Amino acid sequence: MKVPGLKLICLAFLFIHTRILVCYGAPDDAVDDYTDETPAKPPPPEMDNCNGVFLSYAFTSRTKALPLLKNVSAQPWTFNAMATVVNSGTEEVKGWKMYIGFQHKEILVSATNAVLVDGDVDFPAAVGNGTTLAGYPKADLKTSIDTAGDFNQIAVQVELKGSMFGLGEKATPMPKTISLRNDGWRCPTPTKYKTYMHACCKRDPKFKVNSNKKSKFAARQNGDLTFTYDVVKSYEGSYEAQVTMDNSSPIGRLDRWNLTWEWMRGEFIYSMKGAYTPRFDTSDCVYGLAGRYLTGFDFTNVMNCEKKPTITDLPLTKANDTQIGKIPYCCKNASLLPPQMDPSRARAIFQLRVYKLPPDTPPTILYPPQRWNITGVINARYQCGPPIRVDPSEFPNPKGFDAKVYAIASWQVVCNMTRAEKRKTRCCVSFSAYYSDGAIPCSTCACGCDNIDTDKCNPDKPAMHLPPDALLLPSENRTAKTKAFAKLKKKGIPRKLPCPDNCGVSINWHINTDHKAGWSARMTLFNWQEAPFVDWFVAVEMKKAYPDYDNVFSFNGTKKLKGIKNTIFFQSLKDLNYLVEMKNGSKPSDPKVPGKQQSVISFIKKKTPNIKIRKGDGFPSKVYFNGEECALPRSFPSSGHRSPLSIASFILISITTTFLLITNRFI
Repeated sequence: MKVPGLKLICLAFLFIHTRILVCYGAPDDAVDDYTDETPAKPPPPEMDNCNGVFLSYAFTSRTKALPLLKNVSAQPWTFNAMATVVNSGTEEVKGWKMYIGFQHKEILVSATNAVLVDGDVDFPAAVGNGTTLAGYPKADLKTSIDTAGDFNQIAVQVELKGSMFGLGEKATPMPKTISLRNDGWRCPTPTKYKTYMHACCKRDPKFKVNSNKKSKFAARQNGDLTFTYDVVKSYEGSYEAQVTMDNSSPIGRLDRWNLTWEWMRGEFIYSMKGAYTPRFDTSDCVYGLAGRYLTGFDFTNVMNCEKKPTITDLPLTKANDTQIGKIPYCCKNASLLPPQMDPSRARAIFQLRVYKLPPDTPPTILYPPQRWNITGVINARYQCGPPIRVDPSEFPNPKGFDAKVYAIASWQVVCNMTRAEKRKTRCCVSFSAYYSDGAIPCSTCACGCDNIDTDKCNPDKPAMHLPPDALLLPSENRTAKTKAFAKLKKKGIPRKLPCPDNCGVSINWHINTDHKAGWSARMTLFNWQEAPFVDWFVAVEMKKAYPDYDNVFSFNGTKKLKGIKNTIFFQSLKDLNYLVEMKNGSKPSDPKVPGKQQSVISFIKKKTPNIKIRKGDGFPSKVYFNGEECALPRSFPSSGHRSPLSIASFILISITTTFLLITNRFI
């Protein structure tokens, strides 16, 4: 499909020349410098009045792809487009990031001179809800002033190839918008044409720039989780690096973390200290580029040759191992806690020896790995940006001198917590109250239904209210009680009951009392997994009740969370830090028993005298377990007939038994 007017659009972009490098070459973000003698051509006229960062997107072609279908909405197409970023201002742009608001079920197959910011997504990537690209290998865009108008240093052009679905043959599938995603920049609504759009982004005058004008590198940024990749020694063909991981979020946490990144230039990990790769594999080296270039090299002792290795922490038993341990902040069973719980466990460090391939063998040519991603068990989800070159890190002198030692080169990766998509969380919350004899359970498929036979349950049906004691049972043992409760309440019983929540952890928030001077809630944690949680925490956002939080009786609690509003932080007491795993019942025929912990939480009404507990003000608006945001019910308990034995009574009886079991662990 030819696009009308495309010839004029393409001519506007001829000023950007794509460098053709033999065997990779050495772009700007490499440590050594290079020059380009390619003559520059004049910029497009739209950029004349842009004193900032000029963005553009040009749709170039679209053709039908197999299979050829009569259904227009299902017909696949291949498409080609061009995205352009030009620094037309007076300030160097460090680590550019461009957002493209795709909206036609696009699948991006390739992008030149850029990588996807989301480290967990690889090509081909579904980008129908939009995506952010970051520069690679040229991450920084210099100014025309500092380069004498050299467009090769101030601009980058990204060729996009992919697939999309729907739209008729005469339609032009343009994105909704384009914008610069770097902090401190504001972009207007782009000017749109049929096959082309552009925007001029400018500095936000209210944004405080934390930069050192004497440095030629970007200022270090704050984030929920940050990595520093320091090259500390560099040799011909290899280098040694240190990776430092810092958790800065008061509600962020990682358990049994797994870190992945992607080598872009054939590198491989020869050895590590303070961490390891669960897969020791040299086949990619022996049969790949490394085996071809490094003839005679002994790969026997190489740790890992994967393009995208998985890295994790060493166990505590290896902390003093002189060969693979003995690294500060290493060897904590891959656990990373919030700083207010334990500052010494909010950081992790490991070191690695990296081998490079020609033509990157000179000690001055250094590249960090790209596409960083980190995951935990039931923890916060993180989205990590690209590595940004920063000033070399400082280290104490290893010989004890009063002097500073600097890294050869340093990069920073900033990761921030993201909200889980619907039905992809790993914990959920149920609501109950003393004035209602039923509990509102966790939502249907709150944690997904991928491993549930949906032929036997309905994944789209709202969860049915439960009798009090059903909260203590695994989902597969609740059916009889659920049906009996519905019959008692004269509610209809569907032929296929709603599917369970399928969560490994659930939390019950129960309104316990409500009187003139104050009120109280009872929070109960249920562990439905076969492994315990050690040093657990729960963070609860209370939009209306937060100012009058008073006390918690069986947990530790605090309102002092840096940068987090209206949130109360609860953690286990010193000798009750285990949320034990699910156990078998006392008899083979009995249902399994979840691990449980519980506490009453008291509130006063000094600052919130008009708080409406029964209208929902007494229930949390967000709940986090170990950093993971839990799914909440869609409604609150309503007033009604109350059973003689309340929900709190049922749970309290069970908690007492569990408390004795936990206490025995420390006797």
